[in-house]
Amino acid sequence: MSARTQPRPRPASARAVDTRLPWWALALPALAFVALLTLILNPVDAHAAVGEPVTARLMERLQQLLAR
Repeated sequence: MSARTQPRPRPASARAVDTRLPWWALALPALAFVALLTLILNPVDAHAAVGEPVTARLMERLQQLLAR
């Protein structure tokens, strides 16, 4: 008796797959980044911090470099 063989899989088509992101897939991470950046740059409620925080100095330096 002969065993049944599996049919060969069809080759994938040469067409490229069209994948698109919705607009909010880019907008929401960008909005979250801007919101967190503004919280870091404006630490109004950080009364317990002693001295100048390192992140504030880093962001100040980054602003100076980007302003050039």
